[in-house]
Amino acid sequence: MELQDSIIKLKGIGEKTAVPFAKAGIRTIGELLQYYPRAYETYLEPVELGQTESGQKYAVQGYVLSVSAVKRIKKYQIFTMQIQVGEETIQGTWFNMPFLRNYFQKGGQYVFRGIINIRGNQYRMEQPEHYSLADYDRLLHIMQPKYPLTSGLTGKMVIKAIRQVLDNGQVYVPDYLPEDILARYHLKPEWEALRQIHFPDDENQMRTARERLVFDEFLLFILGLSRMKERQERLWNEAPMTETEETAELIEALPYELTGAQKKVWGEIVADMTGDHMMNRLIQGDVGSGKTILAVLALIMAGCNGYQGALMAPTEVLAKQHYQAVARLLSEHQIPLRPILLTGSMTAKEKRLVYEKIECGTVQIIIGTHALIQEGVVYWKLGLVVTDEQHRFGVRQREILSNKGQHSGKGSHPHVLVMSATPIPRTLAMIIYGDLDISVVDELPAHRLPIKNCVVDESYRPSAYRFMEKEAAAGRQIYIICPMVEESDETELENVTDYTVRLQKILPNLKIACLHGKMRPKEKNEIMECFVRGQIQILVSTTVIEVGINVPNATVMMVENAERFGLAQLHQLRGRVGRGKAQSYCIFMSSSKSRETRKRLEVLNQSNDGFYIAGEDLKLRGPGDLFGIRQSGILEFRLGDVFQDAGMLKQANEAAGQLLKEDPDLSQPKHQPLAERLSGYLVQGGDSLSL
Repeated sequence: MELQDSIIKLKGIGEKTAVPFAKAGIRTIGELLQYYPRAYETYLEPVELGQTESGQKYAVQGYVLSVSAVKRIKKYQIFTMQIQVGEETIQGTWFNMPFLRNYFQKGGQYVFRGIINIRGNQYRMEQPEHYSLADYDRLLHIMQPKYPLTSGLTGKMVIKAIRQVLDNGQVYVPDYLPEDILARYHLKPEWEALRQIHFPDDENQMRTARERLVFDEFLLFILGLSRMKERQERLWNEAPMTETEETAELIEALPYELTGAQKKVWGEIVADMTGDHMMNRLIQGDVGSGKTILAVLALIMAGCNGYQGALMAPTEVLAKQHYQAVARLLSEHQIPLRPILLTGSMTAKEKRLVYEKIECGTVQIIIGTHALIQEGVVYWKLGLVVTDEQHRFGVRQREILSNKGQHSGKGSHPHVLVMSATPIPRTLAMIIYGDLDISVVDELPAHRLPIKNCVVDESYRPSAYRFMEKEAAAGRQIYIICPMVEESDETELENVTDYTVRLQKILPNLKIACLHGKMRPKEKNEIMECFVRGQIQILVSTTVIEVGINVPNATVMMVENAERFGLAQLHQLRGRVGRGKAQSYCIFMSSSKSRETRKRLEVLNQSNDGFYIAGEDLKLRGPGDLFGIRQSGILEFRLGDVFQDAGMLKQANEAAGQLLKEDPDLSQPKHQPLAERLSGYLVQGGDSLSL
């Protein structure tokens, strides 16, 4: 069996069973092996009820005192049971599982495992797992993998399939890394790492397995970037430009003066576009630092030099906002350039009309989403590509867009400008943006009011709701961020669906809506546009709004379970408010009692500077929770996190440098497996590991 083979070759997986696997992106044996656990559960010794804390998960051993009849309440069938645990009793409740009533025997001994809720002297467990004493004994201290699941795909299905591959000996991956690198960085062999990431013997084995796989992700990514940089460094300026009167006059006519940082970065952009080599530049700056106006100036400069410029945004709503702002700016200042919008939700007829205008050159500034890189788009004379929030697109997609210039009738490589509001310390930015020159806009415009922040516990929630009512009455809008889409059996994290229903009862006079990534794109766009127009007063959302929209009227953000997010991501979320003239506020609600968590969140209280926060996050994040807190959105690796794994990123960068110094083309026999793996990685897209 080969890694490229379909999972249908596995016992128990047929055409029908393969469908839910495909929904999760698993079609081949290789993709199955890379479907890593999102967490692990360790089955610990049962405890006495007196040793428990409310809201935490435990196992308890006891015997059945009494079993109730199954009651029907609305759509639920409810069955309860009293269980004697030592000197105390606990009530177990199960929903829609009436068959369990016949399973349990009065006086029978079992182990029950679940979240315990304590009210006064009463102990309760809802929907606990149950085991015979012998079955639980076999599970003790074993780390059970838990996988991200889609509709129709269960954890048991994934575990069974992966065990088949790892245990039957029919598939084996020889290590592609040379022995000297494995030894120098104390890395596990790849096949052993794959076995231990799925079914670890203990926590230490899991950590060292993860280190190896994260190293692989970073190494291939960095080597891929170096390949791109080599190609770019050979490119002379194929779209030479001159500085134009239109941009100079626009800068003078703006209702505000550019900051010193903006002026410096604009000078770097002009020098690139008029210089000897093609521009490949990243503008890194905090939310609200004024990156977008620099990108618009660059697009105008390209248009006035007879080229087309394309700006790719991460969401349709943001693309529309950029388009409207650019169209207004061009009209107000009588700049003779025509912009056009291209998004995925347009009809086939609308797209065809846009394609024609782009191909014949009647439009000079093209603004859109991923639709800009679809096959049907042929540019007349593409001279500049701007991508907003680079980490949402990936290196490969940026390359596809820049290659569109060559496919146009004029056949040139365009200049590339990337904008990112993700605050990454410079040492890490130089590695992960290795194919780009970096400019930093490290000054906020003078008219921006600093956001007022507070870190609070859940007792503050009623006060927060009263404050939201007051702001809404003044005509302002509010975001509430929750970490989950819907209720989970495993945690008590706030979730958008339940939260929205609950909030509508608490604040019945306000218009409230919810937004999450599982919605259809059309539905998401409609809700976001309603919020932009002020038709929704409170938007309860997951982090899908992180790079989504610009709503100057939104003045309050409350983040529930703030301890579940990385500091850099919380700072990104906070950037959705404070965009207008009114004072804005951010409330970080934490359910954690941990002193370390409180200390980490207090960093957000101390500063609104994203680069300072990113640096502090690096200092405060220990080896801790490898799966709980991720800086979602920053170059989405399967396992790696550039903050959590900063040390590993630096090691992979060092290893890549030594490899290329010793063997620039990776042509030596000992590097052949690595060269082959790298080729496969680049073909597959370049931002994730490919076995």
